[in-house]
Amino acid sequence: MEKGLFPSALRRLRSNALIRSLVNPMRLSHQSFILPLFVEQDLKEPRLVKYMHGVKVETPSSIFKAIDDALDSGISKFLIFPVPSLKSSVPSDFSFASNVVQAIKAAYGQDIWLASDLCLCSYTTHGHCGILSPAGDSVLNHDSVQVLADYAATLAQAGVDCVAPSDMMDGRVKAIRKQLLAANRTEVVIMSYSSKFSSQWYGPFRDACHSTPNSAILKDRKSYQLSPLNTSDAINCAIRDAEEGADILMVKPAGLYTDIISKIKERISMPLAAYHVSGEYSAIETMAHLGAIDRAQAHLETWSSLQRSGADIIISYAAMEAKKWIENYEY
Repeated sequence: MEKGLFPSALRRLRSNALIRSLVNPMRLSHQSFILPLFVEQDLKEPRLVKYMHGVKVETPSSIFKAIDDALDSGISKFLIFPVPSLKSSVPSDFSFASNVVQAIKAAYGQDIWLASDLCLCSYTTHGHCGILSPAGDSVLNHDSVQVLADYAATLAQAGVDCVAPSDMMDGRVKAIRKQLLAANRTEVVIMSYSSKFSSQWYGPFRDACHSTPNSAILKDRKSYQLSPLNTSDAINCAIRDAEEGADILMVKPAGLYTDIISKIKERISMPLAAYHVSGEYSAIETMAHLGAIDRAQAHLETWSSLQRSGADIIISYAAMEAKKWIENYEY
C-alpha cells in the first residue's frame, strides 16, 4: 500500500518490544480484576473444583487465607458464592451468606471490596435460579424476585459492598434497588448479570456450587437465560437493568460474547464487567497443563480481547496472577 511520497511501513512500529509497549493504546491493570471465591457451609477442608486447575471451594475458616493470598498478589475485589447446606423449594434462610459477609467485612473492612452473588440456584432443591411453579414446568418470576430482594436486603445489612443478581428474572434489579433504598442502604452497588447466556461453559462452576438443574420437567435454564442466537435480547436486557438501577452491567460468558460486550458498550455509558467463566478458564488451564499453550500468555491474550471489546472489569479465576503477568507482559 503506497500513499504520497513515502510507502507505509506499519511494521516499523512493531519492530521491537520497546516501541510496541510505547504505541500500544491499551493497558491492562490488575486493579480492574475481580476474583470469584466459593465458600461452602459444612465443608471441613477446602476441596478442589473438578476440571478447574488450582481453584478451590473454601471452608468458612479457610476463606480468610484465600483472601490474604489474593491481597498479597494485589487483588482486593472479590465476588463470593456462598454454598449453603440447607436447600428448599422456597429458600428463606440466608443466614450462612449473611454470616460469611459479616465475618469477612469485620476482618478486612475497607481494605477489600466485597460483592456477593445473588441467586437461588445453590439454595433450591431443584437447582433452578428461582421458585418453581407447582407443576414444576416453569420458574415463577414474581415470587422469585421477592425472595431475591429479601436476600439482597439481608446481605446489605451484613455489610456487603455489592450485590450481583445472576438469576435473570424480569424486574429483579428494580425490586432489589427498592428494597435497598427502603433499608437505607443506598451505598450498596448492584452489579447485574444483565446479559447472561444459557451456556455449556458453566459446567465446572455448577460442580463447585452444587447448582446443576435437576428438575424432572424443567431440565435446563433456557426459559430465563439468554439464547446465544439472540443479540437484541442481550442488549435489551442490559438497557432495562441500567434503567432499573443497576450500577454495573455484565456479560457472561465473556470470551465467546465479545460482540455483545462491544454492542452494549456502544449503547450504554456505564461500567461493564466481563465474566470469564469456569469452562473458559478450564479450557485454557487444560491446554496449558498439556503443554499446548503458554498459560500466562493465553490468559493475557484473552483478557486483552475482553478489554479491547469494551469491558471495564474482568472477573477471572486467574485474577491472582494478573499483577505479575501484566508486569512481565511480553510486548
